[in-house]
Amino acid sequence: MESIDLASTTTRDLNARLQSEADGSNAAFEVLHPGGRHALACGLTAPIAVTLRGHVGYYCAGMNQNATVTVHGNAGVGVAENMMSGLVRVMGDASQSAGASGHGGLLVIEGSASARCGISMKGIDIVVKGSVGHNSAFMAQAGHLVICGDAEDGLGDSIYEAVIYVSGETGKLGADCEEQPMTADDRQTLTELLARSGIEADPATFRRYGSARSLYNFKIDNLGSY
Repeated sequence: MESIDLASTTTRDLNARLQSEADGSNAAFEVLHPGGRHALACGLTAPIAVTLRGHVGYYCAGMNQNATVTVHGNAGVGVAENMMSGLVRVMGDASQSAGASGHGGLLVIEGSASARCGISMKGIDIVVKGSVGHNSAFMAQAGHLVICGDAEDGLGDSIYEAVIYVSGETGKLGADCEEQPMTADDRQTLTELLARSGIEADPATFRRYGSARSLYNFKIDNLGSY
């Protein structure tokens, strides 16, 4: 494992080194003293493993493809933003907009996430061991958000076809989000997501939430609400 110390290396040089790895390299890197810096381990396209030993700032592991990025600490705004594939794991808590606009891959947050977790998600799978803040999965289009704890108000506001599983309590649901029947296929999907994330939780305790599809079409009777 190659070790890179950010006490003596710039963020630009770190990302250039990580991005220089060719596809199929399977190299491993350890990043020391991240010190809350922003945009660490961004734009990675090769199946490399990056371990960050400490807290990170905004947009860590943004635009990730194929890489496995592990944060041994907390993450700032937008961790794994616009993620395409691979695995991003935060061992602590995540700030706002975790996994925003993610198209694929798996984001695991072993603590809790703040507001708008999974905002505008487009195929990413997100598993949160703790709870999430308000307006999580806002305008979520595709993918799965698994919440092992509680969810604050506005969950799934203006949701499209993403699916949310919640084990704990929910506040007031967002517009067009509703509780829906938990099918056998849902149980299987949830069981697989929990297994992939390495988080232990009983699938039988979860409830499913999705779109009521009442916002899909313009209704003249609701003109005053638009």
